Amino acid sequence: MRKIALYPGTFDPITNGHFDIIERALNLFDEVIIAVAISQDKKPMFTLAERIEMTKEAVKDLKNVTVLGFDNLTVELAKTHGASIIIRGLRAVSDFEYELQLGYLNNSLNDTIETVYLMPKLQHAFISSSIVRNLLKFNGKTEHLVPKEVQKIIGNMKSCTLQ
Repeated sequence: MRKIALYPGTFDPITNGHFDIIERALNLFDEVIIAVAISQDKKPMFTLAERIEMTKEAVKDLKNVTVLGFDNLTVELAKTHGASIIIRGLRAVSDFEYELQLGYLNNSLNDTIETVYLMPKLQHAFISSSIVRNLLKFNGKTEHLVPKEVQKIIGNMKSCTLQ
């Protein structure tokens, strides 16, 4: 039986930390579905279509990875796509309490789906999408924080808005 894992998030934008988690998940599971959430409550910097495009570009060379957008409950999405695992990333202790609550909530909604927490490599532990967005607002350097394909897309977006 194939083990399918769902990695949900806003990915606004996808970072090297996210990419590291995806690579780690591929070492554990047969397939990883990256689910990009609409997350209108978070007021993302990038549209859903842009975030999906960035994510697809970042993982285009990885086998057994699918990217899709969603706007429903994560456990419902997992069930729809045959995923029995939800992947969540943990960078610091501050992430743990929120992620633990979310894991318990998801388990209360569907106890056949497990949550697995993965940590990025230490070199990526400080990276978050919010840090990247703040740097982008001030034209800060981000190429060391996001996959090169994502940096290229962001660079193209910047040049389009300047014209």
